[in-house]
Amino acid sequence: MSYQILKTELNDLPELLDVARKAFLQAFSAKNKPENVNAYLEEAFTLDQFKIEFQNSASTFFKLVKGDEIIGYIKVNLCPAQTDVHDPDSLEIARLYLLDEFTGLSLGKLLLEHAIDFAKQSKKSYIWLGVWEHNLRAINFYERNDFKKFNSHPFPFGDEIQTDWLMKRSFDPIFNIEN
Repeated sequence: MSYQILKTELNDLPELLDVARKAFLQAFSAKNKPENVNAYLEEAFTLDQFKIEFQNSASTFFKLVKGDEIIGYIKVNLCPAQTDVHDPDSLEIARLYLLDEFTGLSLGKLLLEHAIDFAKQSKKSYIWLGVWEHNLRAINFYERNDFKKFNSHPFPFGDEIQTDWLMKRSFDPIFNIEN
């Protein structure tokens, strides 16, 4: 069965939210207090919040589907929707999530390459993201795909302040040449 990346439509949001919540729990439950995970889910992963983000013209959601089932997604932000850098020459990957049962199939890389292509088509000079400093699987994935740490920022998570690494990958959008 083939996989496709499609732009998310408004009527996709309930299914996308279910996938987002499940993927988030898979990624972050083991190394965090349950009350902090639940608090964050109730803040960031609600249908109302997804609708607000979806309606922001500077944000775009892309869903990864297998047949007609959503199995992952990526959310990208242009300036001014970006969470930290706020550089009009950049594109932020705000979220990249894939259900655990689909990891190891190069589908995360497929989503990442889609975001990079979107950035290049948008004539951006680099793409960046924030990743939790203790999410070694994700950090290793991004490093294998030529992202480099350039800073960090605090990330409120329940009753703690965690640290996210800011990582970026630069390219020349005019010629689509990696730097």
